[in-house]
Amino acid sequence: MKHGVSGRRFDMPTDQRIAMFRSLVTQVLKHDSIQTTEARAKEVKPLVDKMVTLGKRGTLHARRQALAYVYEPDVVERLFEEIAPRYTTRPGGYTRVMKIGPRKGDGAMMAQLELV
Repeated sequence: MKHGVSGRRFDMPTDQRIAMFRSLVTQVLKHDSIQTTEARAKEVKPLVDKMVTLGKRGTLHARRQALAYVYEPDVVERLFEEIAPRYTTRPGGYTRVMKIGPRKGDGAMMAQLELV
């Protein structure tokens, strides 16, 4: 039974899945938008929102928490210096998932995850 278990497994071990999520979060913060499968975009969206919230907090502790999750230190610097000040008055919902359509190779539904 699957009581109280949430989230998709993507048919990979937990450490690989977490590494994929960290990589996708890093790329969204680096490039402002990425194209990935719809399921991955929906799973990564709350993680990106959490990183922007840490950036808005702006404390040293928040910066260290972001550095512990995001792979590239210069992306964390960009998060705190450029991205977070854009959302100072916004109470949440920093990302958007836009459906693109099926991928040509295998027909997987693609989506674009972008910062609003």
